[in-house]
Amino acid sequence: MLNVHATSGSDVVSPRQGLAAGPGVSDIFQLLRDGRPRTRAELAEVSGLARSTVAARIDTLMALGLVAPYGGAASTGGRRPSLFALNPAARVVAGADFGATHALVTLTDLSGTELAVEREDLSIAAGPDAVVTWLAGAVRRLLAAAGRRPEDLAAIGIGLPGPVEHETGRPINPPIMPGWDRVDVPALVQRHIDVPVLVDNDVNIMALGERTVSWPDVDDLMFVKVATGIGAGLISGGVLQRGAQGTAGDLGHVRVPRGGDATCRCGNTGCLEALAGGPALAEALNRLTGSMLEGSSDVIALVRSGDLSAIKVLRQAGRDIGDVIAMCVNLINPSVVVIGGSLAQAGEHLLAGIREVVYTRSLPLATEHLRIVPSLSGERAGVAGASAMAVAHVLSPEAIDAASARLAG
Repeated sequence: MLNVHATSGSDVVSPRQGLAAGPGVSDIFQLLRDGRPRTRAELAEVSGLARSTVAARIDTLMALGLVAPYGGAASTGGRRPSLFALNPAARVVAGADFGATHALVTLTDLSGTELAVEREDLSIAAGPDAVVTWLAGAVRRLLAAAGRRPEDLAAIGIGLPGPVEHETGRPINPPIMPGWDRVDVPALVQRHIDVPVLVDNDVNIMALGERTVSWPDVDDLMFVKVATGIGAGLISGGVLQRGAQGTAGDLGHVRVPRGGDATCRCGNTGCLEALAGGPALAEALNRLTGSMLEGSSDVIALVRSGDLSAIKVLRQAGRDIGDVIAMCVNLINPSVVVIGGSLAQAGEHLLAGIREVVYTRSLPLATEHLRIVPSLSGERAGVAGASAMAVAHVLSPEAIDAASARLAG
């Protein structure tokens, strides 16, 4: 449960008479979340609430530390009116992005500004106990490095490299995460640090991070990660679409025209991943050239060296991925498709293949203003998304109203 307080070095504000409580306080706060300072009169005009009601809710938000005075507005005669704005330093959140062999954790304020960061070579196969123990230690070190108190931490967001039931935070049959199946990750983390913990799969948090950092004004975005596996994070109407069980965007297991009898790790044949994932491309090049490539990094190195066979294979992978993205473009009509993941680092050849098919196979109206672009956030997309997920929870109307009710009660 959220227990918000100011972090300017003062103690938690005690409940006092006259503070607004419960539903309604968040209505005013949501008007200030964009960071633009406003006066009480402006807030009353926009919200339609009485000035006395707005004043009481501002007092509550200031007592919680979430809103602070900001300079002063120009006077039209008489005393200059006070401006109020979001106080991003009120609390901090941790965002963690775990890959197969790496971990990246950041500490940010409520505006997403990074305060401290730690990276570690860490195998997810080490198991949940080892990984979570490291995470807890890293978060404590980041708090100390940023000069923040443990009680300043409001939430932790985590991205994992496998399917996750977001509502419970449990990984479900993750293929590269032995020992993690159906583990209650939030409860495990809370044994070390007692704050709200939110967990999602890596591509969903990459989509959140890419939008937060690079495309904040785009409400319909599709992030496609192309690496060992292939998946997508879908943002529609400004909201991440997870689906009923959290499997929305699993493009890697869509059957594609050239799939044939290629066996996929999911047990089916003809899946996109079995044709265009990193190991599949390495295997295709081994057949063509007699090489001994093992995965994405070997393919990328060959492409960057100008190897024509590798470029040809990667371009065809782009076409195969484009077949599936074209279907998605017709179905959900994004305005931006972002291509990320390790194989996107090989240059424009993958994107060229994707664009070739998408712009040919999709409806003209769907592609009239469609942009297909490489990730601008790179490896930081995941950790930025994990932080954004935690901030969204901390600043949600439900959390703000619950905190105000506790403060007033």
